[in-house]
Amino acid sequence: MNAPRPRPWRLAAVLVSALLALACSAAPGAAPSGGTTAPAEPLATRPASDLPTLVATTLDVAPDQAARPFHRTRTVLAPPGWSVSLWARVPAARLMTWTPDGQLLVSRPKEGDVVALTPGTGSAPPAQRTLVDGLTQPHGLAFAGSTLYVAESDQVDAFTYRAGALSQRRVVVDGLPDARSPELGGEYAHALKSVTVGPDGAVYVSVGSTGNVSEDDRNAIPERATVLRVPRDGAPAEVFARGVRNGTGLAVDPTGAVWTAVNHRDDVAYPYERDFDGDGSPDARAVLPDYVDDHPLEPLARLTAGRDLGWPYCNPDPDVDPGTPGSPLSYSARPLVRDVQTNPDGGRLDCAALAPMEQGMGAHSAPLGLSFAIDPGLAGPYGPGALVGVHGSWNREPPRAPEVSFFPWRDGTLEAQRTLLGGFQNDDGSRWGRPVMAVQGPDRAVYVSDDQAGAVYRMSPP
Repeated sequence: MNAPRPRPWRLAAVLVSALLALACSAAPGAAPSGGTTAPAEPLATRPASDLPTLVATTLDVAPDQAARPFHRTRTVLAPPGWSVSLWARVPAARLMTWTPDGQLLVSRPKEGDVVALTPGTGSAPPAQRTLVDGLTQPHGLAFAGSTLYVAESDQVDAFTYRAGALSQRRVVVDGLPDARSPELGGEYAHALKSVTVGPDGAVYVSVGSTGNVSEDDRNAIPERATVLRVPRDGAPAEVFARGVRNGTGLAVDPTGAVWTAVNHRDDVAYPYERDFDGDGSPDARAVLPDYVDDHPLEPLARLTAGRDLGWPYCNPDPDVDPGTPGSPLSYSARPLVRDVQTNPDGGRLDCAALAPMEQGMGAHSAPLGLSFAIDPGLAGPYGPGALVGVHGSWNREPPRAPEVSFFPWRDGTLEAQRTLLGGFQNDDGSRWGRPVMAVQGPDRAVYVSDDQAGAVYRMSPP
């Protein structure tokens, strides 16, 4: 399906249907970990007392799917008794959502399309077809009733979905920044957008920062490093939350709250007037690899109207003993500290006044897709919780490993990160796969997209 491009640089809203949200709310938990010499496997491998230890599991691959990287046997880490199979080959697979009639949609920004996977009968592979193409870097996908929302790099579209086909394309919001925006001169590191819909019909879209540290984003029109809200009544888009460096993960919980999983900054300077590297001299404002490896954490935050996550002036700090070499690390209810490169005297933003991050992940984890499995949740001891696709680090030594993370929902709280699926990283730090997103299917299995391997996996409980 090729649709004409609407007129650019206009902010508009359309009436949308209410969403029956699948999600969970958050609250503090604890996730202690080691110091600056973290292992190559993810920080979340230590299970909670109520969750099982993961075991090595052979990935089931059909002979006709055994092209690279599945030309050799691959072993993943999965819950005991769960089977993991290569369900479909989908090159450049990114974010996903289920249609009301049980098809799995997968966005492919590089290809400019959205693919529909229709589950087969028994062990038959899914049928695969292009649902819509001719789009500009389509990424985020969300349903509200029979309306499908697709986030392109420069706008969000709404389509009517019926009987496996799309019609009545309309623009929810346009004029969003991407690499073609004149003021950015072709340089925009986080052009991909994500989208979700609140129970009141408002549409939320993530707008990433221009780069690692780009203070001008806070003064841009539309403001970058934000989550925008488009009211259902046709009013213009407005900033809902700011200081969100790259909130690729975006979803709504049962209370109507919007959550984001954030890729935070690189090369942060040491913020304290003390010796960190042991040479006897203060290290304030120095960029130290051992400090950068674990700072700042990657937030998983519950957004409220007007909330500021601090970037680029404040950084969420995992140190239990702030600034101390080898400090234990925690990723729940963590405070923010000033960024000495952009906020040296604290005058740009009062970091102590910002709300702590509800949950988080190790620095440079690169969380991408966010979804919730709530009613009834995952099988066995897991139950309800949040699923996050962790892409793994690109500039850390040793590399932070890719995985699918699970944040349990227990007694009205969101607990700390656990690994649900791992094993994508070799001992030398190389990877054969990188998960992007995980969503629970109507069959209670978990489906995982992988843009490096060009795959969608199916995790089936016993």
